[in-house]
Amino acid sequence: MRSSRPLGHAVRFAAAVGVTALLSGCQALSGLSTSGEIKESAFRPAETPVTVDSVQRNDRLAELAKAQHPRILATYGGEYSDPKLERMVAKVVGNLTAVSGGPAYRITILNSPNVNAFALPGGYLYVTRGLLALANDSAELAAVIAHEMGHVTANHGVQRQQKEAEEVLATKVVTDVLGNNQNANVALLRGKLRLAQFSRNQELEADGIGIKTSGQAGYDPYAAGRFLQSMSAYTDFRSVSGATDASLDFLASHPNAPQRIELAQRHARQFGGPGQGTRDRDSFLAGIDGLLYGDTPEEGFVRGNTFLHPRLGVSFSVPEGFVIDNTAAAVTATGPGDLAVRFDGVALNGRTSLADYIRSGWVAGLDPNSVRSITVNGNEAATARASADGWKFDITVVRAGSQVYRLLTAAPLNSDQLDSVAQTVGGSFRLLTAKEKSALKPLRIRVVTVKPGQTVGTMAASMVGVDRKLELFRVINALAPGATVSAGDKVKIITDS
Repeated sequence: MRSSRPLGHAVRFAAAVGVTALLSGCQALSGLSTSGEIKESAFRPAETPVTVDSVQRNDRLAELAKAQHPRILATYGGEYSDPKLERMVAKVVGNLTAVSGGPAYRITILNSPNVNAFALPGGYLYVTRGLLALANDSAELAAVIAHEMGHVTANHGVQRQQKEAEEVLATKVVTDVLGNNQNANVALLRGKLRLAQFSRNQELEADGIGIKTSGQAGYDPYAAGRFLQSMSAYTDFRSVSGATDASLDFLASHPNAPQRIELAQRHARQFGGPGQGTRDRDSFLAGIDGLLYGDTPEEGFVRGNTFLHPRLGVSFSVPEGFVIDNTAAAVTATGPGDLAVRFDGVALNGRTSLADYIRSGWVAGLDPNSVRSITVNGNEAATARASADGWKFDITVVRAGSQVYRLLTAAPLNSDQLDSVAQTVGGSFRLLTAKEKSALKPLRIRVVTVKPGQTVGTMAASMVGVDRKLELFRVINALAPGATVSAGDKVKIITDS
C-alpha cells in the first residue's frame, strides 16, 4: 500500500477479495475503460503485427499502445531498473527476435511481485520481476517471452475483441428477449463458455508458437513445460487451502495447468528428446542475483501473517491460514470460509470524531446502533457493523496523527467467524517504534552456491522474511518433492541482506 496515494471509500469489497485469486502467468490488456482504468483482456495488434517504429507512421493501434505504456507503468509499480538484469533479458529478446521474423520488440521489466507477462500492439512486451524471480534459467524466460510474441504475431487481440463484442451484444439480446429465466441463464452460460474456450485456444496456440520460436533460437524447448509447472506450484503455494479444484477451470480464461504442460511437452518433442538446446542457467542466475522480491518499501512489507509499513509506521496481523496481498491501493487478506480483510487509509480532519466519520455515509448497510468509540493499543478508534449483498462486515477505524486507518473484515452472512477474526485483526493494529522501522529492509533474491553438508532443509532455513520456508525454497528452485541439492549447485534464497 503506497503511503502517498489517497484511497477510495467503498466497503463492498467482499465480492472481490472473498475468494482466493490465482496468479496468471499471462495477462493481456484491452485498453482503458470509460473510468480510465486499465481493462484486463486481450489487446493485441490488428491485421498484421505492428512494430514500434510504426508509431511514427501514425498507426492507430500502435499509437494507442504508446498511450497505454505510462498507465501500465503506473498500475504495475513502474519500471524496475537494474542494468545487469536488463542486459540479460534483452539478450533473450534479441535471440528470439532474430528467428521470429516478427516486429521489433520493446521489453519492459515491471516493478511488480506478481507473476505475469503480457504484450501490447507496437511490439511492447512486459514481464514482471515476480516472474523473473520464479524462473530458473534463460530458456524458461525465453519460453514466456516467445509465448507473448506468439500472441502478437497470431493477432489474438483483434480476434478476442471481436468475440467479446459479439458476446456483449448476445447477452443484451438474450436478457431483453427472455428476461431473467432459466432459458436466459442457459444461453448466457453457453456464451461465456464459448468466450472462455476461445481464450483457452488462443493460449494454447501461443504456447505452440512460442515453443517453436524459442526452440529455433537454440533454447531448450522443454523449458515451457517446466515453467508452467513452476507457475502451478506457486499458485498452489499461494492458495489458502493448498489444494486445487479442476472444476474451477471450466470457465477460466486459461487452460488448466496439466493440459498446458502436456501439450507443451508434445510441442517440445518435435525438436527431439529432453536435453535439446541451451538453458543458459548461469547467465540467468547472475542477472537475477539481488532482484527485489515481494513488496517495496513504498508499499510496505508482508512478513508471514503480518503487514508492516516502515514509512507509515503502522502494523497489523491476520490469523494463521490467511494470505495477505499487498497492492498500491490497499492491503487485502483472504482466509478460509471466504473471510476477507481490507486495510487502507484516508486523511481526516482531526476535529471529526471517528464515530461521526463511520456514520458519514461511506459504509453501505451500516447498523447505526453498532457504532461505538474504543481505543486500540492506545490509539483513538471506533468500530461498527454493517451488512450488504449477502455479506456482513466489521468496520474498525484507528486514528494515528492526521491519518485514519480502516480495517474492514468481511464474512458471509452464515459465517460464525466474523467476531473472532475482526477482534484479532483490529486488536493487532499498532504503531511501529523507530527501531522497528529502521530495521525493516526489502527482501531480495540471492544466488548462492551449496556447500558440502548443506541440504534443502538447511538452505531453506537460511531464508528470512518469509513463512513456509521449505515449501517456498522448493517452489522458487523448481525442486520436486524429495529432490535434493548437492555441493556446488547454485540455488536461489530469499533474504534481506
